[in-house]
Amino acid sequence: MLSSWVHLLALSVFLGSLAGLWSLILSPLPTIQNHKDQAEFLARSLKVYNPLQIGALGLLVLTGATQITELKAVYRGLFASELGATLVIKLSLSFVIILLSTYQSMGVAHRFVKRCEEENPVAYQEVQSLTRRLRHSTLIILLLTFITVLVGTMLLG
Repeated sequence: MLSSWVHLLALSVFLGSLAGLWSLILSPLPTIQNHKDQAEFLARSLKVYNPLQIGALGLLVLTGATQITELKAVYRGLFASELGATLVIKLSLSFVIILLSTYQSMGVAHRFVKRCEEENPVAYQEVQSLTRRLRHSTLIILLLTFITVLVGTMLLG
């Protein structure tokens, strides 16, 4: 029971971090006129966002695995026939979400933060490219997460 609540809390934090990235970081960014200030704002914001997103995702995966283990114990021999196909879909979607979230957080955002911390100059086009990649990946991750949640609710009932 506790793992269900922790799973729900982790899902809320993960979705909240994605919504926060979109509404608190990416949306106000165009209002900052100087691209150097944009880069600094992005670097400071992403430094907080990266661990939050990856930490929530990690907790989400761990609590989800715990719940599947509990379901397997309850269903025993009927587990594969009753839940197998739905579980394969959910795990496949989860794998893609993990890959995209890791790409977004570590491949795009973390490298940018490190570069800014080393005080390397960042061109206007680089800030725009980073923002575009973050926007696209956030939309895809949000869509896949909502689909995964819907598939997950099929496992419950």
